[in-house]
Amino acid sequence: MKVFVTGAAGFIGFNLAARLAGRGNEVVGLDNLNDYYDVRLKCGRLEENGFQAPFGDGDMKSSLKWPSMRFIKGDICDKFFLDSLFAREKFDVVVNLAAQAGVRYSITNPYSYLHSNLEGFLNVLEACRHNPVMHLVFASSSSVYGLNSKVPFSEEDKADSQVSLYGATKKANELMAHSYSKLYGIPSTGLRFFTVYGPWGRPDMSPMLFATAISNGKPIKVFNGGDMIRDFTYVDDIVEGTIRVIDNPPSCHQGRSEGSVPFEVFNIGCSNPVKLMDFISEIENAMGKEAVKEYLPMQPGDVYQTFADCSKLESREGYRPSTSLHDGIAAFVEWFKSDKNPLK
Repeated sequence: MKVFVTGAAGFIGFNLAARLAGRGNEVVGLDNLNDYYDVRLKCGRLEENGFQAPFGDGDMKSSLKWPSMRFIKGDICDKFFLDSLFAREKFDVVVNLAAQAGVRYSITNPYSYLHSNLEGFLNVLEACRHNPVMHLVFASSSSVYGLNSKVPFSEEDKADSQVSLYGATKKANELMAHSYSKLYGIPSTGLRFFTVYGPWGRPDMSPMLFATAISNGKPIKVFNGGDMIRDFTYVDDIVEGTIRVIDNPPSCHQGRSEGSVPFEVFNIGCSNPVKLMDFISEIENAMGKEAVKEYLPMQPGDVYQTFADCSKLESREGYRPSTSLHDGIAAFVEWFKSDKNPLK
């Protein structure tokens, strides 16, 4: 099975590519290596997967670590490039993880989300339409639940009250994929990820922000006075859930739209939300140093809590994330302090 992974230099993407190659799949990874955050981290992930810098536009490299893995630098927003790649490689499965990430960044840079998350995803859908694949899996987000007050968040809950453009684009991705599944019979699955963390994580996410500030003796920003709850999910659990879904494409009889569309959506979360202050305490304990805290009001685009109902994932795919926050933070801090961290 040949799997195309977009966002292959991203946090989830590089972990997923390694797991797929490790089990014998042929993997082609794609990333544009943009500078939304420090490119050294993205290049470090690629090097961890056996690729050697520099990475030039359009260059196809083979991994020195995984014989079945290749990487090409490119952008899903480049329709001609993407169409040519699909026609040449004839992928069996596509996993689209490429996107402009970040809730707060979407408030100050909205057009980058229009470009990457909507236009880019449309290019992926069109490529799957003209080069049929067995399964399209794509990253959605817990942000689609927005102001949903019912907890835990279920896939059957109404999700039409997003509070950030990022969340709105992810909901739009689900609607776009559903329409292409209906029109062209593309088996598609959207994955609503819940606050992913772990080694090699993004520097704009709280674990890296907190650990960096603590190690440098600088204050951490604690929003809403610390009164927030998050369903933190360890990256290995996200990858395992994604692999389970990849191997089980939806049929017309499994889809949620009255048995007529091969389309599904799954939550992937730990289902064990914790208070922000407890999360900070775990990082402090693992770092062996107390954080200096700066208490601030809630930021625009933030929500009070997230909490995944993963009963559907467990029922359909036989899997439920299980890594404890204590173990996950310990693994993250061990990596953060190691020489593998290119931002150290």
